Amino acid sequence: MILIKRLHTFLLRSFLPLFAMTFFIVLFIVLMQFLWRYIDDLVGKGLEIKILAELFFYAAVSMVPTALPLAVLLASLMTFGNLGEKFELTAMKAAGVSLLRTMSPLIVFISLVAVGAFFFQNDVLPKAQVKMWTLLFSVKQKSPELEIPQGVFYDRIPGYNLYIKEKNSTTGILRGVMIYDISKGYDGGTILLADSARLAFAKDGSHLYLHLWKGEQFDNLRDQATAGQNMPFRRETFDDKEIFIPFNNDFNRLDEQGMRNQYVGKNIAELQHTIDSINSRVDSIGALNSQFLRSREYGGVRVATDKKTKEPLPYSPVTIKGEPLNIDTLMSKLPASKQDLIIGQAMRRAEMGKADVQFKIETMKDDNSILRRHQIELMKKFTLSVACLLFFFIGAPLGAIIRKGGLGTPLVISVFIFIIYYIIDNSGYKLARDGKWPVWEGMWISTFILAPMGIYVTWKAMNDSAVFNADAWRAVFNRVIGKHVIRKVEYKEIVIEEVEPAKAMQMVESLQADARRLLAQTPRPQFFISYWWKGMNLKEIGSLSRELDETVDYLSNSRDKQTVNLLMDLPVISQQWIYHPAPRRWVSCVAMVLLPVSIPVWIVGVLRQRRLIAQLKQTEHTAGRLILGFRF
Repeated sequence: MILIKRLHTFLLRSFLPLFAMTFFIVLFIVLMQFLWRYIDDLVGKGLEIKILAELFFYAAVSMVPTALPLAVLLASLMTFGNLGEKFELTAMKAAGVSLLRTMSPLIVFISLVAVGAFFFQNDVLPKAQVKMWTLLFSVKQKSPELEIPQGVFYDRIPGYNLYIKEKNSTTGILRGVMIYDISKGYDGGTILLADSARLAFAKDGSHLYLHLWKGEQFDNLRDQATAGQNMPFRRETFDDKEIFIPFNNDFNRLDEQGMRNQYVGKNIAELQHTIDSINSRVDSIGALNSQFLRSREYGGVRVATDKKTKEPLPYSPVTIKGEPLNIDTLMSKLPASKQDLIIGQAMRRAEMGKADVQFKIETMKDDNSILRRHQIELMKKFTLSVACLLFFFIGAPLGAIIRKGGLGTPLVISVFIFIIYYIIDNSGYKLARDGKWPVWEGMWISTFILAPMGIYVTWKAMNDSAVFNADAWRAVFNRVIGKHVIRKVEYKEIVIEEVEPAKAMQMVESLQADARRLLAQTPRPQFFISYWWKGMNLKEIGSLSRELDETVDYLSNSRDKQTVNLLMDLPVISQQWIYHPAPRRWVSCVAMVLLPVSIPVWIVGVLRQRRLIAQLKQTEHTAGRLILGFRF
């Protein structure tokens, strides 16, 4: 019991520093992404350091849901990768401690992290997001700091464009000044040219004071122009001129109440209350619209409804004296002017009805969009906690399997898995936001996809399966592509199972007979029609491959070195689909029609069949040598 407690302490000491380090590194990276996204709104505003620090603090708190799952994944990968690389996991297993028992203290810790993440999402994150977005919108509305560059037009002052040829940073004198005043619109624009000027802020901080010397002013007088006349303008020459430009340079913080009413500023209870309210409003609006449509008259005829259920009755045509009412007949009896008047009135009523329906549709769309936003935010309260658990059960078993510590391999694997998760999660979020998928499906799709991966790698790690064994995957790949493999058989100094000569002779004779039978069925590569219509017998090829491996495994226990050396002459035969690519008749017919596709496949298949026939001949010949010339 003392050993288990020490083991738990050891694992926590190994995991916690890595978790803290990776969390703050990932949080810094996502915070830099936030800064890069809003850099244009922050630069050139003359903001105080405390305002920027406050904004970055709330942004960092808001980025925790993004950084926390990736930190859990990377830290668990690094922790168990280090344990596997130093053979500490092997020592634990040798002492009788299973992988799941080894992970148990960290499972408890991550479960506590998941519970804390839930309360963080519900209580802390809404307040942080309210303050962050309020502060960010306040920063966006602040006027830019006045730092006019030389040689380019400066348009950061609303309603004005300024051009300065050169400026003296010591005296503050501006040379070659051009001012385009478009605050009253382009039609009433004013142009000012001056040889020199001086720029300063007014004492109240709400205006710019501009002192101009030796210049001209041109005013556009479009509103005084008459038809057939050229555009008049007024020219004024001045030696000394003073103008004031509205410019609010103060930082005004917006009220947070407006953002608190948004979905980002609500906890679970407030979100659920809003969702219920919107659902009730949508249902009531739908009922009112339905009642209005049932009670409205169309062409002077009201839709008939059942007196008890108030549901519309099946349509029945209006009749006069038992005969159906024909609108065309009635219209033809009216004069043309009366017909035009009736048609015009009908079109106007139809257009008004269409506009009314479209307005109601847009209103319902807005309500449904707000409803989906609140439902998405409600789902997010739970997805972060589940993501932390999911990434731990992916990262810890993967670290135990790959057995690579440090920051290199775990970082690459973590980023790759997280990118897949982020793409799936973001796609599901957009589909849910746009109403193309149900909200629960879009927000949980990433969990549904990655959860089987976590279960699979955990099961593989607990059973010591070589998921990332390069040799095993290389052998599978070689079998798929049909790569030629040389058989390797080593002489055993110590033999546990002795070879019985009679059994060995029987196995070799059976192997030779099966190889000869396959050769008799296909003595040469097949032509185009027979290849697609008949092909080679894949079942017998697979049976011969297994029989060949069993024979070699049994004879490799022989004490005769010549026999063991002769076994290496037996080829490695694999069962490949290209030997018979069309097992069904309709596939054969389609393939023979699609010549641009079937001909290249046939050429590759012929080359593979030629190599297989050579392997069968080699198998028959080697089996004969074993039967005739060697002792077992």
